[in-house]
Amino acid sequence: MKKIVRLGWDVGGAHVKLAAFGQDGRLKAVRIAPCPVWKGEETLAHALRELRAEFEPGVPSAVTMTAEGADLWPDRRAGVIGTAALLMRELAGAPLALFAGPEGFVPPERAAEHADHIASANWYAAAAVLSHLLPGGILVDIGSTTTDLIPFDSGRVTARGFSDAERLASNELVYTGAARTPVLALAAEAPFGGRWLPLMAEHYATSADIHRLTGDLTEDADLHPSADGGPKTEEASARRLLRMVGHDFSPPQLPKARALARHLAEAQLARIGRALDCVTSAQENAPDMLVGAGVGRFMAARLAERRDLTYLDLADVLTDDPALSRQAADCAPAVAVGLLAAALDAA
Repeated sequence: MKKIVRLGWDVGGAHVKLAAFGQDGRLKAVRIAPCPVWKGEETLAHALRELRAEFEPGVPSAVTMTAEGADLWPDRRAGVIGTAALLMRELAGAPLALFAGPEGFVPPERAAEHADHIASANWYAAAAVLSHLLPGGILVDIGSTTTDLIPFDSGRVTARGFSDAERLASNELVYTGAARTPVLALAAEAPFGGRWLPLMAEHYATSADIHRLTGDLTEDADLHPSADGGPKTEEASARRLLRMVGHDFSPPQLPKARALARHLAEAQLARIGRALDCVTSAQENAPDMLVGAGVGRFMAARLAERRDLTYLDLADVLTDDPALSRQAADCAPAVAVGLLAAALDAA
């Protein structure tokens, strides 16, 4: 691999994502590791250590985070401070800067002073980069767990909220994603066998099972164990999904499981679409473009088509290397924070 001069990190509560840049400023590598932060600090430390070990020492890191929201920490401020401490330990020996949204980059030693802006600012990094590349639109970043709907216009991020609480209230953050969302969070009931059946309030299946059965889920979009710890095959997903309506799997039931998955996929898309319509209605200039990011951006493409909007895949924006474009769009905030740090150094 060519010499790496900068690392961009998105340290999340479920995954750690890393983007590596070369001397020419171009993206050279993208990595992602599952990281259930709620299991303990060492889980996060191990993921950081493992990803960092692939690249030469002394390379500066720019970091954005959402790990502070994990229930490992008593509150978000403690999570920012605790995550910053882990970063300083595991990434020691090289310059390290934390992204604080509109406040720019701050040293990790000052994390406590800037905790409110460091917390969950990864969405702002991606939108800030886009706002300087495109005239306007809405970034629809659908990850494994959440969906961000971020308007930008004329070089500015025009989101109405910043904290998670504010963004939930403004519909700019929707807690639904392409892989980790429990199916019971998507609908109260579903059609099956000619009747509307209530969904069981059990963690039998996730959105990964739905999108695997519809054929939309890529293998590397689902890095955590399945709801029952079982295999990630179409048959196993059908078995898990059918449990949600009290039925057992047999091969003849597979078409019915697929139909159930299609219905629930539409329910999830409708929820995101409802939030999108709310965000769009708040904009002074009605956006005519959706930019899709994250492992669930196939849903963003469908929303754009249904609302007669131009669709742009972030894979076509962040890099011109076809071998990295899909990964770059999957891990957009990690790439974006690296680009923002590089732009600051060049200024």
